[in-house]
Amino acid sequence: MRISLMTTCLVDVMTPDVARSTVMLLERLGHEVVFDRRQTCCGQMHTNTGYYKEAAPVVRSFVDTFEKQLEKVDAIVMPSGSCAGCVREQHPLVARHEGDAELEERAAAVAAKTYELSELLVDVLKVTDVGAYFPHTVTYHPTCHSMRILKVGPRPLRLLRAVEGIEVVNLPQSDTCCGFGGTFSVKNDATSDAMVTDKAANVVASGAEYVVAGDASCLMNIGGKLHREHAGDSAPRAIHLAQILASTREEPFVPSGTILGRAS
Repeated sequence: MRISLMTTCLVDVMTPDVARSTVMLLERLGHEVVFDRRQTCCGQMHTNTGYYKEAAPVVRSFVDTFEKQLEKVDAIVMPSGSCAGCVREQHPLVARHEGDAELEERAAAVAAKTYELSELLVDVLKVTDVGAYFPHTVTYHPTCHSMRILKVGPRPLRLLRAVEGIEVVNLPQSDTCCGFGGTFSVKNDATSDAMVTDKAANVVASGAEYVVAGDASCLMNIGGKLHREHAGDSAPRAIHLAQILASTREEPFVPSGTILGRAS
């Protein structure tokens, strides 16, 4: 299968290893991954904040870029539930707000081929055991957009439980928000901090070595709190689903020097 990678802005700038891990994983499974350098933002930041008019040019740019690939690739993958949710739900919304029926139709065609990573693996590639090896204890945080908009459900957990050597433990109050929410964490910083404080405490209470999720943004938020308030050799580290699934006995995951991947 030929798959186009949309890295997302935050992954590109803050956590590029997530994109590399996605490519490594898909290529190991025998698929070709292509990358269109014209890609930019999906516009989630604008649409989440209600700036539909300002989001429209961003959506048009996204559609222009990936529409050209629809006949050349079998799927578009995004290692982000929130960005995939934006493409799936918010792009048509922005087009309708602008009264642009043609853009709405084009956006829907692109969205129909766009998948979050666990959706692509389980629903399209029909695989749960990807041959990964990760001999650590992890707890899973279902991010809000992946859970409530994309409704990925148990797909990430099915993938995690098939990993050799892993132990998946329960995260207390797992379905509560971590408090990031993009601009929410800036405009409502005190509320956001209270939410991520609770989330980090629950991660620590789980006893896991790692907290895993499908969104680098939420992991950056949780990992930052763990770094600031629970730093130490035994503190849990934040890790993206793609990084675990890309890890093998031959090429094991090595924590980076960024907040995503370490808490000390």
